[in-house]
Order: sequence, then structure tokens, then C-alpha cells
Amino acid sequence: MQLNQGDALPLDISELKKRKTDLRESEQKYRRIFEDSIDGLILWDNQHRIVDINCAAEKMIGISREKLIGKQIYDPYSHQEKNKQEILKHIEHVLNNGHGNSTIMFDKEDGKKQYFEYSSKLEIVEGLNFTVFKDVSEKVEMQEHLRKSDTLNVIGELAAGIAHEIRNPMTALKGFIQLLEGNITKEHSMYYQVITTELARIDSIINEFLALAKPQAIRFQEKDINQIMKETVDLLNAQAVLYNVQFFTNYDEQLPLVFCEPNQLKKVFINLIKNAIEGMPSGGNITITLQKVENQQIQISIKDDGTGISKEKIKKLGEPFYTTKERGTGLGLMVSYRIIDEHKGNIRVESEEGKGAIFYITLPINLNNSNL
Repeated sequence: MQLNQGDALPLDISELKKRKTDLRESEQKYRRIFEDSIDGLILWDNQHRIVDINCAAEKMIGISREKLIGKQIYDPYSHQEKNKQEILKHIEHVLNNGHGNSTIMFDKEDGKKQYFEYSSKLEIVEGLNFTVFKDVSEKVEMQEHLRKSDTLNVIGELAAGIAHEIRNPMTALKGFIQLLEGNITKEHSMYYQVITTELARIDSIINEFLALAKPQAIRFQEKDINQIMKETVDLLNAQAVLYNVQFFTNYDEQLPLVFCEPNQLKKVFINLIKNAIEGMPSGGNITITLQKVENQQIQISIKDDGTGISKEKIKKLGEPFYTTKERGTGLGLMVSYRIIDEHKGNIRVESEEGKGAIFYITLPINLNNSNL
């Protein structure tokens, strides 16, 4: 072959082969990184169709790659309109800004919530967009737990100061009211009764305030949780009869002893069962079940036939001064959540409006071996 002056020399065949080999190795390297990433990775085109997806994304979505490729990114959630709209909102933001980050919450079939963090970039190569997503449920739960703990600490300090300031004049009022009891005429006896009842209610609220103060030293010991619950049910039987409420109890007599503070747990059981009773003004049934579950834990469930609690209200249970009762303070539930937290356990609520509610309390058998 004759070359004219200025013509480029042809590449050596061995050089071409080397470049081809390097290109193949580079492609294999990036394919391996794509496949082995612990985060979910999705490549999608400008029609929102999935072009490629890695194993982690396949596992998190719960649908095989073969079924996902060619589908639009929001197709797996087409039956969940709210989630579909959140994904479309994320895509729109990416198309408008070139990149975007979002956290989207999904409802799982078992009723639990799952949070995914999405990060997307437009046109990483021509006609292809890239999304990285990961499950951040534990992170969100931890942040929520820390937020509630901080709130409890602040409320506790305020509660202790306020309670002591109120208790002093309260003591004087109660003393003088008792002195006046002998001079109350028959026509004013109703007024006296109202005053003493309301003073007792204020005193009860003060005690709940004090319970929110910084935890005092408590002595944990091995106790029979069946016995603690039996004593609680016996204590509340009279109130249940007044409200036309019947108890159904399921005790597992094979349950091991639980390392706990019995009086504190009894306080939690009283709060939750009283709430269930008062939530059924026309009467009904309360079913209490104690059983051993996985990871060396015991689960106590308290189920009622009341009006139920909406999902929005469930999220706020245990918040400072939030209550679903007309004359409630919300302090009882707040104290209950704190006590169970000190026992390294958790409280979970399941409910549908009009179908009652179930409170699940999960406790580790041994605090030192708690995985919670």
C-alpha cells in the first residue's frame, strides 16, 4: 500500500487487539461494579422505561429483572397511587434540574413502613438516566427515636419543675377543703364533691408529670409477666364491669421469667387497658394475649372492639400532650412509651377506624441479650 505525504499511519494489528481487550476488560469491570453494588441501581431512558437494573434493586423491589426491564420505573407501584405520584414527582424534579434526591415511604404488606432514599442524575450517557436507591428505614426509625428521646428529656425537666410548683398550692387547697367538709350544707354538697373530684384529677396529672421527670433508679428483677398481667386485670375488673366490658385472656404458662421492673410494667398495662375500656363507652371485649416470639422476646397484645384509631393519629401516639380522649392529657401513653423504652422493648399499634385497635408490647426476656 502506497502512502501519500501527510496520511496517518495505520494502527498496528496488535495495538487494535490490545485496545479491544482493554475495552472489554473495562466493560466487565464496570458491569461487576454495577452488579455487586449493595445499593439499588437503575438505568432508565427518557420515556421512564427501565433499561437495566442490578441485583440489589431487583431484591429491594421484589420483582425479577426480566419482568422489570422495559417497564416504566413506577409500574411496580401502579397499585399504590400515592407512591406512584411520589416517584413521578421525583422524576419531574430530575428532568427539570438534571439531578434530584428524595425519600419515599412505602407501606409493606405486614403493615410496617419502609423508607427508600432516591438519588438520580439525568443523561449520564446520551439517552440514559441513572438512579441509586437504598433502604433507609433503620436510619429514619433511629432519627425518630432520638427525636422522641430529646423531647422526653426536655418535657421531663419542665414537668418536674411545673409539678413541684403546682403541688405546693395544691396541698394547701386540699387541706383547707378537708377542713371545710364539716361545714358544707346539704345544698352545697354537690359543689364540694365537684371540687374534691377535680382536685384529685389535678393531683393525678401532677403525678404523671413527675413520672416524666428524669428516670429514678429502678431495680430490675426476674418476674412472672403472666402474674403481673393477672394482677392488673384483677385491679381493673371493677371498672370493666361499669363500662360493660369483658376481658378474655390468653396466658402462656410456659413463658420464662422476664427481667423487668414489675411496678413500672403494671403501670403500662393499666394505662393501655384503661384506654381500651374508656374507648368503648357502649361496652365490648378486650382480648389480652401473652406469648413468646422470636429472638428471645415476649409479646403482649391488648385488643379492643372500640372505634379504632386513624393512621394519622397512630403516628402521634406517645407525643407530648397528644390524646384521643376528650379529657385526656396524653401523659399516660407518653409515660408508657418511656417505660417500655427503658426495658429495651417497643410498643406498636395496629388499627382501622371502626374496627378497634391492638397494642403490641414487645419485651426482651433478658435485657443484656436484647437485640432491640
